[in-house]
Amino acid sequence: MAGSSLLALLDDITTMLDDVSVMSQLAAKKTAGVLGDDLALNAQQVTGIASKRELPVVWAVARGSFINKLILVPAALLISAFLPWLITPLLMLGGAFLCFEGFEKIWHKLRHGKEEDAHTQAVHSAMLQPATDLVTLENEKIKGAVRTDFILSAEIIVIALGVVAEAALTQRILVLSLIAILMTIGVYGLVALIVKMDDIGLWLMQRQGQSVMSQATRKFGWGLVQAVPYLMRLLSVLGTAAMFLVGGGIIVHGIHPLHTFVEQFSQWSLLLNATVGVLVGAILTCLINIVKLIINKD
Repeated sequence: MAGSSLLALLDDITTMLDDVSVMSQLAAKKTAGVLGDDLALNAQQVTGIASKRELPVVWAVARGSFINKLILVPAALLISAFLPWLITPLLMLGGAFLCFEGFEKIWHKLRHGKEEDAHTQAVHSAMLQPATDLVTLENEKIKGAVRTDFILSAEIIVIALGVVAEAALTQRILVLSLIAILMTIGVYGLVALIVKMDDIGLWLMQRQGQSVMSQATRKFGWGLVQAVPYLMRLLSVLGTAAMFLVGGGIIVHGIHPLHTFVEQFSQWSLLLNATVGVLVGAILTCLINIVKLIINKD
C-alpha cells in the first residue's frame, strides 16, 4: 500500500510537472516580444560603461531584476487568487502597452533619430573627460535599467499569468516562478555575452601564429567586433516586431468578434495580429500626444 501510494504520488507530481512544462513553454512564447525588447534595451543601457565594469554592471541590473520579480510574482499570484476577474483587463492593458511602446519607439526614432545620435556622441565624449564622475554615471545607468526592467517584467508576469489563469494554485506558482527565474538568467546572460562580444573579438584578433587556424581565428574575432553594432540594431528591430505580434495577439484574443474573424484566416493570423498591434499602437500614440498637447497648452 505504501509503495503504491508513493508511486501514485510520483505519478501525480510527474503529471503536474509535465503540465507546468507545457504551460511554461506557452507562456515563454507569449512573452517573446517583451523579452526581445528587454534584451535590446538592457544591452543598450550598459553600453558606454568601461570594459572592466561591464559585467559588474550587468550583474547589478540582474540583481535588481530578481528583486523586481520577487515583488511582481507574489502580487500576480494574489491577484489570481482574490481578484481573478482582473486578469483579463490587466492582460489587455499589457497588450495595449506593448503595441503603444512598439509604435512609440518607431515614431520617436523617426522624429528624434539625429538628436539621439548627437546625445550618444556627447555622452561618449563626456566619458573621456577626466572630470566626469564615472561612478555616478554607472549608478544612473543601473537605476535606469532596473526601472525599465520593472515595467518589462510586469508585462512578462501579466502575460504569463494570463496563460495559467485557470490552472491550480501550485501550477501557477511553479510556472510564474520558473518564467521569472529562467527569463532573468536568460536575458542577462545574453546581455553579458553581447556587451563582451567586442572584447572577445579583440582577444581573438590578438592571437599569435601564422597557421590557417590562427588566421581564421583572427578573422572571426574581427567579424565579432564588426557585428556587435548590427546585432544591437537587429535585436531592437526584432524586439519591436515581436511586440506588435504579441500585443496584437493579446488584443485579438481579448475581443471575441475580432478573434472569430481572425480565426477564419488562420494562415494570415500572424500578419493580422501584427496589423492590429500596429493600429492599436498608432491610435494610442496619437491619443497620448493629443493629451500632451492639451496639457502643455493649459
